Amino acid sequence: MTRQVYPVYDIAGLDSRSDIVVGSFAPYIGQHRKLHVPHRHSFYHMVYFTKGAGHHTIDFDRFEVRPFQLYAMVPGQVHRWAFEGEVEGYVLNFSPSFFHQFLLRPDYIEEFTFFQGQAQQSVLAVPEQMRTRITDIFEEMIPLVPSISMLHLDKLRVLALRLFLDLASLDEPAKPSPLSNSIVLLRNFRKLVEKHYSELRLPKDYAALLYITPNYLNAVCSELLGQSAGEVIRNRVILEAKRLLVNPRLAIAAVADELNFKDNSNFTKFFKKYTGTTPEAFRRTID
Repeated sequence: MTRQVYPVYDIAGLDSRSDIVVGSFAPYIGQHRKLHVPHRHSFYHMVYFTKGAGHHTIDFDRFEVRPFQLYAMVPGQVHRWAFEGEVEGYVLNFSPSFFHQFLLRPDYIEEFTFFQGQAQQSVLAVPEQMRTRITDIFEEMIPLVPSISMLHLDKLRVLALRLFLDLASLDEPAKPSPLSNSIVLLRNFRKLVEKHYSELRLPKDYAALLYITPNYLNAVCSELLGQSAGEVIRNRVILEAKRLLVNPRLAIAAVADELNFKDNSNFTKFFKKYTGTTPEAFRRTID
């Protein structure tokens, strides 16, 4: 197993008596002061800002923090906060299993664009007409947490789903899209890449799992993402390499082994070809 020097937070370590944490963000960051250090969560993490400034880095993409922004993160993403002055808002954390017994589809949460692990899709600007509604949902959830019961847990699930559905409407197309089948295919491809990126590196391998041709898979990726299926796979490998390189105690050869490269040299050539820098040089750029 990979030894990680940066924290990996579990929801049980947040003084939670259940699989959900909801509260005001200012007290939350007062209790968890190491948010400026790159870290991961083993749970889903959502923060809605009503006041604040600074920046937030998710998987090495940097975003400016602004009022009425909402950030959504999935388990495993590396992120860090760097605030300027006071911040206010709300936080919602829940375990991957929180909705499993409540919904017939255990992967339902993954259908929301902001919960698909793509950093650029996980930052939402909440429009003025929706801000009161979002705030009201959080305020209704907070009193339910201290006295957790089955009834309160179900109420929390319903309120959380209402929040997600409201947020999903922000990027809902005005008319049914003729690309809906392609979007489902792309989503399934990304799920497979997330599961197999360390051992399957060729588009044909994923095309076989999806029962389509490699050419069709490439066409869908090119149309919807502007990149080939091979680029999607390589980008996921590079992302995980960067996540592992955050750990200065992990040798480059160990990173190569973790990602199933034949040796350190092979990994270094791959990393430099697609990032323009060596693993060692990238590691030196990390604060």
